[in-house]
Amino acid sequence: MVRALAQGTFDLLHPGHVHYLEEAARMGEELHVIVARSANVTHKDPPLLDGRQRRDMVGALEAVDRAHLGHESDIFAPIERIDPDVIVLGHDQHHDEAAIERALADRGIDCEVRRASPREPAHDDELLSTGRIIDRIRERRC
Repeated sequence: MVRALAQGTFDLLHPGHVHYLEEAARMGEELHVIVARSANVTHKDPPLLDGRQRRDMVGALEAVDRAHLGHESDIFAPIERIDPDVIVLGHDQHHDEAAIERALADRGIDCEVRRASPREPAHDDELLSTGRIIDRIRERRC
């Protein structure tokens, strides 16, 4: 069985997240998703929603077989436990694929790293970014 793994923050789920996870699911027969703990999100504003709530929302998606909370200090610990055949990165995630491949090799984790395709908006008003959703809320509600 080919086990695929996706990961991310998944704060305020939107169609871009669904596209990413559906595409990741097609790259394997089983999809595991690691949802980042709030304390580990340092490359952007911290999530609005608690990690468990984000994990539960991701886990409720049809494409996802199992959702996990990330490790508090070692982002590779859940990857070792899940033992994926392929790690699928989101098209716009900040990760360096070569650096991830080196870190996986250093830890003896044998899996491929791929990048998902972008999802184009279905219409001009569709938002595919949590940040843009928050901006829209501020514009309309504040």
